[in-house]
This record gives sequence, C-alpha cells and structure tokens, in this order.
Amino acid sequence: MMAGYVQDTILLFGDSITQLSTGPGGLAQQLSDVYQRKLDVLNRGFSGYNSRWAIPVFKNVFAKKSEQPNLPKVKLLTIWYGANDAVEPGGPQYVPLEEYSQNLSTLIQLVKSPSSEWYSPETRIIVLTPPPINSAQWAEFLKTLELGLDKSDRTVERTKTYADAVKEVAKKEGVAVVDVFELLWSAAGEREKALERFLTDGLHLKVEGYKLVYDALIESISQNFPELHYDKLQTAYPDWKDLSTENYAGLVKEPLVKRH
Repeated sequence: MMAGYVQDTILLFGDSITQLSTGPGGLAQQLSDVYQRKLDVLNRGFSGYNSRWAIPVFKNVFAKKSEQPNLPKVKLLTIWYGANDAVEPGGPQYVPLEEYSQNLSTLIQLVKSPSSEWYSPETRIIVLTPPPINSAQWAEFLKTLELGLDKSDRTVERTKTYADAVKEVAKKEGVAVVDVFELLWSAAGEREKALERFLTDGLHLKVEGYKLVYDALIESISQNFPELHYDKLQTAYPDWKDLSTENYAGLVKEPLVKRH
C-alpha cells in the first residue's frame, strides 16, 4: 500500500483530438481546471492512431490489476477513437467498420472483464464518437502537408457510420456515450461549411468545439456517474481559510480523503 496522499485520476485515451485537448480551451484543460485538487487529468492521446494500434498502447498506459494497489486509481476513462479509422479504404489508418466496433469492445472489456489483466472495477467508462468532418476544409489542409493528396480522404457520411457504431458498442457493453458527431453536426445546422466554426482544419477541434464536448461530457458524468462530478468530490486538504497558526499542523497532517 502506498503511503501518504495519492490523487486519483481521469484518463483521456484517444487520438490527436485527445492529444491536442491539453491546449488552451481544450477538453483536458477544462477538465483539469474544474477537478483541481480532486482528480488529476491524464492525457493519453496519440496523434494519427486508430483503434487497432490503440489496443497494445492501452495495455502499456493502463495499469494491470496486480499493479493497481500501488498506483492512483483511474476513476473515469474516456475512449475517443474513430476519426482515423474512418478514412477511405486503402489508407494506412483505415480500419473496417466491423473491426473498429470489435476494437472498441476489446478496449472496454480490458477494463470491465474480471478475467482481464487490466480489470479495474472502480473505473467508469465513457466512449465518444468521432466528430463530423468538413471534407473541403480538410482537403485544403492536406495540400499543405505535401502528401500528394488532391482531395479529402474522409467524408462526413463515412464518419457518421463509425459514430453510429460507437453508440451501438456503448449499448452492447453497457457504458456511457457522448455523441460528438451529432453534437457538432446539429450545432452546425447539419452543414459541412458551418463546421468551420468548430474545426480548425476540418477535423481537429477549435475551442468552440471542445467547449461543446466538455459540456456534454460533464452532463454525461452528472447523469451516469454523479458521484464523480466535480461538485460532489471533496477537495484534498482543508481550505486555507480554515487554517490558523494554532491548528494547521493537525489539519494538514493528512488529506481529508484517503484514496488508499
């Protein structure tokens, strides 16, 4: 058993949309702000990765159950893949829809199945669907990369089939889901051109896009795991206004809540 105070965590697992969310106004940044001194937010986003490549990576970033007693507990895990899986067939990132669904189930079961080496019964899971793509905007961005691509390798229609698959997997596996595709698509009036308000390059999110996702994620936490909402968690150690020269030594000797 680890001595002293250890703060438990929220683990964000995904592709570049997760990786970039540590920036100002990103999802990880907003979560870190509201969960100060309550839960640490760990960003484990991997740019360009698909769900196939994610599985071996997850086995390295998520502690095995034999290791978990000595580490902070992952209270909430978000899984956000699909934007790269949904490229046109033939691309190196492409993953067929059926395999994509199975990969998501595998990631979930690594945490939920008692027979898994990574079983973590205290971890709550929320999966997120890939956002809609602005193919014209993305095609312009691809030209700047000099990859020899003269058109978008993604479409909003194909991405929607992958987003729908996420919701089906969530229902089958009994986990919560945030439908980022529908969230942004509706906010854009179901028009690709209007997605420019939320997307930097046709794929990755602007602050406005991350804000919508953040609000929806907090709402999902409130509905599905209310005990993990930041308002319901106790702050580590007393507020400074409760301390004085006479009482501080006793009050800060130990945290208000011991995780281990």
